Amino acid sequence: MTRFALTVVRHGETRFNKQKILQGQGVDEPLSETGFKQAAAAGVFLHNVRFSHAFSSDLTRTKQTMHGILEKSKFCKDMTVKYDSRLRERKYGVAEGKALSELRAMAKAAGEECPVFTPPGGETLDEVKMRGKDFFEFLCQLILKEAGQREQFPRGAPSNCLESSLAEIFPLGESCGSEFNSGLAASVLVVSHGAYMRSLFGYFLTDLKCSLPATLSKSELMSVSPNTGLSLFIVGFEEGGEAKPTVQCVCMNLQDHLNGATATH
Repeated sequence: MTRFALTVVRHGETRFNKQKILQGQGVDEPLSETGFKQAAAAGVFLHNVRFSHAFSSDLTRTKQTMHGILEKSKFCKDMTVKYDSRLRERKYGVAEGKALSELRAMAKAAGEECPVFTPPGGETLDEVKMRGKDFFEFLCQLILKEAGQREQFPRGAPSNCLESSLAEIFPLGESCGSEFNSGLAASVLVVSHGAYMRSLFGYFLTDLKCSLPATLSKSELMSVSPNTGLSLFIVGFEEGGEAKPTVQCVCMNLQDHLNGATATH
């Protein structure tokens, strides 16, 4: 079985996050001063982790967060980041640039509730889920292809440094058991957005039957990540098999790195 680690980080705070204004895809707001501090704090927390791949939404707030994380990295400072529009926030159509309270009022007028309600010009939850599924399947195929190439050309194959660097800060053994000793083919860093991440994690839980740590409830899995919240999954899949990938959640929406990092705004 091929396994890889997937670390997913929500972008840092923007001025509109603080004001509870919907940004979606059409409002490309940069990070606030607090957001830059959060990104730097996440970078310090992850500075010893060896990532093999880095993917980010192509919106400004995620690009800036990824840069803030990598510039603190001991090993990945000069890493090439791939910007992917499939990682963008949910599109909110006419509600973008408006207060969250206005979206709730629109939903109520339509006899629906957030987040099920889709504003005119916005994406449905199913459309967001399909974007996430598409990116995830692309990622699995990429890792599988690269793992196959390494078997043919073993020079430069990854050592156990990928998992050992993660194990320094995440409780890997508790989630992955003895099977984890087979090693990781890759360690992927992704920076994305709150509603998108909730949709992706929901796909992991409902479609892929993601296993959860004993301390994590399903309701916590479906909550929106705080700014620069960190979530780690171990993904496993059989080569050439028809079986769905296995997903193990190591931690969800971790924010230990923010203690004291955002005391000033």
